[in-house]
Amino acid sequence: MAGLLARYEQLIASGELRSDPDQRRCAARLDALQKEMEAQRPGGLLGQLFGRKQAQSKGVYMWGGVGRGKSMLMDLFHETLSLDAKRRAHFHAFMQEVHLEMREARKSVSGDPIPKVAEILGENIRCLAFDEMVVNNSADAMIMSRLFTQLIHEQNVTIVTTSNRPPGDLYKDGLNREHFLPFIDLIEGELDVVGLNGPTDYRLDRIGGLATWHTPLGDASTDKVREVFFRLTDFAPEDAEHVPTEELAVGANRTLHVPKSLKGVGVFSFKRLCEEARGAPDYLAIARRFHTVIIVGIPEMGPEMRNEAARFVTLIDALYEHRVKLFATAAARPDALYSAGDGSFEFERTASRLNEMQSDEYMALGHGAEH
Repeated sequence: MAGLLARYEQLIASGELRSDPDQRRCAARLDALQKEMEAQRPGGLLGQLFGRKQAQSKGVYMWGGVGRGKSMLMDLFHETLSLDAKRRAHFHAFMQEVHLEMREARKSVSGDPIPKVAEILGENIRCLAFDEMVVNNSADAMIMSRLFTQLIHEQNVTIVTTSNRPPGDLYKDGLNREHFLPFIDLIEGELDVVGLNGPTDYRLDRIGGLATWHTPLGDASTDKVREVFFRLTDFAPEDAEHVPTEELAVGANRTLHVPKSLKGVGVFSFKRLCEEARGAPDYLAIARRFHTVIIVGIPEMGPEMRNEAARFVTLIDALYEHRVKLFATAAARPDALYSAGDGSFEFERTASRLNEMQSDEYMALGHGAEH
């Protein structure tokens, strides 16, 4: 199997990728990590001479804005790493698994359960590859430094991860952030931090020229947002029934089902988001988790749907403030969605925001809260 750098250069030569110095620098570092790990496997020269622990690399933290090619490079890394003891996971799903194992470990372990959890998660794994490391809650923040110290130093696991933020901006302004600072020190001290934050947003290249607001409701509009999803995620359309789902954590004891969730793109129905009893915590969790949201089935709302309209206002506020890119199928244009009923005057601001969110200027903004 060709290594990552060779595959990357093949993609450039074939015209599938555009030459990008930052991307190539990341590809070269990941390629070097592959070679180090493959040399240390059983039967490899370094493995024979030094054993696994002494030669083990720590890993790579790859960060940059949305659309810079981080997930593409991670795909290439995992695909071309010729080791069986590797695991690719979305960071959010991995942390859900961590909390589940913590609950189980507390039943049988007195004292700190984290070493036991790290042992379980690191069993038969040499490399953990994560997409989209982001920390949104204090429960994760409180345990991450100890957990990853155990994984790296005691279980000898190599960590490769992507993030939209440099290490120092993780969990910025979060509750009890002082407990999280050792994790930042761990990343900066143990992993190679590689920036991929140049000016070109290749995600925009993929969706350039595509409208974001589609009316009326029906198959034609659905096909348009379906095309956006597959362009952004590189998922094969013919395998659509196997698109991953997700249980998005909302607070400590509640989750929100995401029918389609892949590479920072989430797909929802209006019914699930606004006709069920939801509030700001749900919408903030969505806005923080996804750089692009697709909402299908937005109806024209009358006075009898004032609660749904109010929830929709809260949802759009959260998406707008976090610069989430929105694609939608709707029964009407934004300013005709809710023209009569309680709160219809206030809805005018939401319609204005929805129109702004269709602009080239908004689409070019990076994902994340403005302040």
